[in-house]
Amino acid sequence: MAGKIDLHTHTYFSDGALSPRELVIRAHEVGISVLSITDHDNIDGIESAVDVAKDFGIEVIPGVELSSTLGTKDIHILGYMFDPSNKHLRETLEFLKKERFIRAERIVRKLNSLNLPLDFDLVLERAGHGAVGRPHIAAAMLDEGLTSDYAEAFEQYIGDSCPAYEPKYKISPEDAVEIIANAGGISTVAHPGWYVSEADLFHLIRSGIDGIEVMHPAHDPNRVRFYRGIASTYFLLESGGSDFHGGKRNDYQNFGTYSITHEMLDAMKRRLFIQ
Repeated sequence: MAGKIDLHTHTYFSDGALSPRELVIRAHEVGISVLSITDHDNIDGIESAVDVAKDFGIEVIPGVELSSTLGTKDIHILGYMFDPSNKHLRETLEFLKKERFIRAERIVRKLNSLNLPLDFDLVLERAGHGAVGRPHIAAAMLDEGLTSDYAEAFEQYIGDSCPAYEPKYKISPEDAVEIIANAGGISTVAHPGWYVSEADLFHLIRSGIDGIEVMHPAHDPNRVRFYRGIASTYFLLESGGSDFHGGKRNDYQNFGTYSITHEMLDAMKRRLFIQ
């Protein structure tokens, strides 16, 4: 099959700006033939994307980006090729969605106590169809003029160790890998170049991770070679994509630029068959 392969994208079902339909249409425009929607702790966009993709000859691979915690660090685990109808998976994601709502409420209450009059309903409006999270709070703060830019909201108020920070419900990377495996899927560690140390990476390998996201906008050529070397040494899969969100993140130039090979995708499918 010709065309590009992007296995890391987001829609408005998490913190992306586009609907699944809009994302699929844009994927067609930039020459993507295989697409995975990997919304944070949410798979609600997959079914409608599959329906639209049929009209454009695009293959949609079920995906999700699960948030886990290793020590004090956030570790994101990408899941692929699972059964979206799996009962345990759907119940787990619904639970995490409720926990996100509770956390967001607590953060907004802390902001209010800091004399930042943010209305929680405005945050929910920003979240729209998706599970509410800190990006929606930051966007609402910016819209209300409570911060000068998006980054400042995290740096001064809601980021880790900031005055309005609220810890989230924690699952371990091992939990995330198990959730995905039980739904029939495979798992890879997302954008390790951002925050995953070598020690963390080897912990994840021992935990049973299937692969590493090698191609990502945060990875320069040296990083790509480094992660490909680890994947080869430990018989891990290679995945990758643009981590596209759209909207105010203004990352449209990445969509259609970061692609894995069809050989890499075939290896992922073979691993799933072997399991």
